[in-house]
Amino acid sequence: MSLRTRSTVVGIVVVLMALLAFPNLFSEEERLGSFWIADDALSLGLDLQGGIHWLLRIDDEKALLQEATRTQSVIKRLAEDEGVELAASNLRDGAIIELEGDLAALRRLVDENLDNVEVDEEAGKLLVSLTDDWRESVVERGVQQALEVLNERIDGLGVREPVIAPQGAGRILVQMPGEIDPRQARTILEETTFLEFKKVLTSEPNEELLRARYGGVGLPEDTEIVLDQNEDGSVAEAFLVPTVPILTGAMLEDARIGYDRRNRALVSFTWNSEGTRLFREFTGESIGERLAAIIDGKVVTAPVIQSRIGRNGQITGGFTVAEAAALAVALRSGALPIPLVIEEERSIGPALGADSIRQGVRSILLGGALVILFMGMYYSVGGWFANITLVINIVMIIGAMSLARATLTLPGIAGLVLTVGMAVDANVIIFERIREELRSAKNLRNAIQAGFRRSQLTILDANVTTLIAAVVLLQFGRGPVQGFGVTLAIGIVASVFGALVVTRLLFDLAMAYRPQLVRL
Repeated sequence: MSLRTRSTVVGIVVVLMALLAFPNLFSEEERLGSFWIADDALSLGLDLQGGIHWLLRIDDEKALLQEATRTQSVIKRLAEDEGVELAASNLRDGAIIELEGDLAALRRLVDENLDNVEVDEEAGKLLVSLTDDWRESVVERGVQQALEVLNERIDGLGVREPVIAPQGAGRILVQMPGEIDPRQARTILEETTFLEFKKVLTSEPNEELLRARYGGVGLPEDTEIVLDQNEDGSVAEAFLVPTVPILTGAMLEDARIGYDRRNRALVSFTWNSEGTRLFREFTGESIGERLAAIIDGKVVTAPVIQSRIGRNGQITGGFTVAEAAALAVALRSGALPIPLVIEEERSIGPALGADSIRQGVRSILLGGALVILFMGMYYSVGGWFANITLVINIVMIIGAMSLARATLTLPGIAGLVLTVGMAVDANVIIFERIREELRSAKNLRNAIQAGFRRSQLTILDANVTTLIAAVVLLQFGRGPVQGFGVTLAIGIVASVFGALVVTRLLFDLAMAYRPQLVRL
């Protein structure tokens, strides 16, 4: 490649990186129509601009209780289908299911159909409990589901570059940088937004009348009461429904805000294939009966089924436009399958971040000044070539981070400071190799060519090993550790490019325009 071509390519790369690194230094006209270069492309991490830090824990007891409840429902259905006597079924502490009835037949039923349970007998009762492996699996699945839900909900808040990651057994790290309302953010954890559809068995104007229908001695087995409440909190109607829903929000494929003929807000939804099948079968068999749509234990609507309904449906409930829009977003993101407990909460103010930025910039400037002074004094003209390359490296690192929409954290600034020192390492190796070639009586041009050629492999070996460590930090690190890894990895690539391409170009330009030079 000719000297002119290399100069053009390097010049274009440097200019583009400068535009990305410092977009606010250029007016709109000077950006040459580069509309894809956004202001503030390099976002700041939690420790630099403030925000909210949470360490969350899955509520193990409720997770296991939910799984035990599902297992209990399966056992009841199997006993009913097989005609096995099941006199009573109760849940007790430790997510243990107590079964009474034909114990031998029940044991056989459980052994043949359930793989993840242990069965014991005690005082004429069959005790069914989850295995230790299954208990761990329940918590792990809860963490993965919670991660998915939190990702969608936090993205809906417009938080840029949030950190949402598992942190040890049953724990989740959440960091939301920027000016976030803590109360609004907390609703992400407190809202379950769990949608259920249940058949209405019967209803009364209030709960007392409904209970009185059964003599006040208790409700039928496997049923519960849910309420339709007015805006002022008063009860509009009480419904008796089964405890097990026909469908849940987990089967939703989509949910959107819509409007009826009177331009009133509603939520239209679409089931997945399994939900479509169940909904079509149920509505086809229940024409003329009522179906309650229940969100977080509260009835929002309980219409009479007029015809078979398939893939699409609507939820009406006197929503405002904002309420319908928020409900649609919450339903799309799904329900938090298991409640989350906040173990650690920290709010970091922007003033602390601004102070961190000032100190970090001072560190970079001081470190860079010392390196530049040393290189200029010790290696003379070659040292100043290395200093020019160092400045270009820093511009390229910031530009590359902006292009990748990376988040700059305080450890990332530490990575920049480290890169300032690392950036001249390769140049030092090259310069010392050139000196050795000059001592062997070679002229300057041949010494420069040999110095770059013979030091190239050493430079690549040294930087590749460091790059491997940076990739490991990127892959397995979280939060500040990952931020350091990002800066380090980009810095390594930039320093290698600077030493082997930019510095070589500066030497070649010097020799081309001053061929009479015998030393640098």
